Amino acid sequence: MPSSRAAVMMNDAQEVMQTQNVLITGAGRRIGRQLALAAAQAGANVAIHYHTSKESAEQTAQEIRSLGRKAVILCADLAQVDQLPLLIEQAERELGHLNALVNNASIFEPLDWETTTLSDWERHLQVNLTAPFILSQAFARALGTEASGRIINILDWRALRPGPDHLPYTISKAALAALTRSLAQAFAPHITVNGLALGAILPPVYQNSSKNLADLLANVPAARWANLDEVTAAFVFLLCGPTYITGEILHIDGGRHLV
Repeated sequence: MPSSRAAVMMNDAQEVMQTQNVLITGAGRRIGRQLALAAAQAGANVAIHYHTSKESAEQTAQEIRSLGRKAVILCADLAQVDQLPLLIEQAERELGHLNALVNNASIFEPLDWETTTLSDWERHLQVNLTAPFILSQAFARALGTEASGRIINILDWRALRPGPDHLPYTISKAALAALTRSLAQAFAPHITVNGLALGAILPPVYQNSSKNLADLLANVPAARWANLDEVTAAFVFLLCGPTYITGEILHIDGGRHLV
């Protein structure tokens, strides 16, 4: 359940979100799971995309159904371009007409210019950039010109402050930020396209030592990890807030992009 910090926004959103259907990629675990639960708590039905985390996706779906919302799980490899339009079609067939798309799934690997292979580069671009574009394109076509919809792209503070670390990830997210602003213009006025640029939310799976985790906060002005309800509150705001907001990239990073 959402904390009191997000409860008011959740309650206001429920009336707007009733009967709304949302597809979230990578929604079985980590941030994607929290976004899926937040969408359901706000009143939406959720299509949960996963690639390899079937058990986690099923658990997330069960939690959503316990809230009285519909949930379906859909498997697809986002690196396989031919599967992407089919993912939109399957979501609409099993859940109903989609009102929103959340491009959350991504590859995040600690590679620099020396360790990045061509295969690494292409995998990051395929999943982190090409897949959101093809899915957004298919979503817009399925929506048509008479209905309204929303697209939310999950970004990273690095997207607007590229550095030498996590090179293919950073470049793919920087390109996704540009795509967010481009599609906001291209899909207007029927579809809003916004982004959430995240910072220190959940520790990376490859970080093990407490020292490394502490180092991640060294350049965060807020000097702490985010609370998950801060992320979900911002997400719900973009999911069902004012439709006059489009092309916006909202940083949830404790000020990290400023340093």
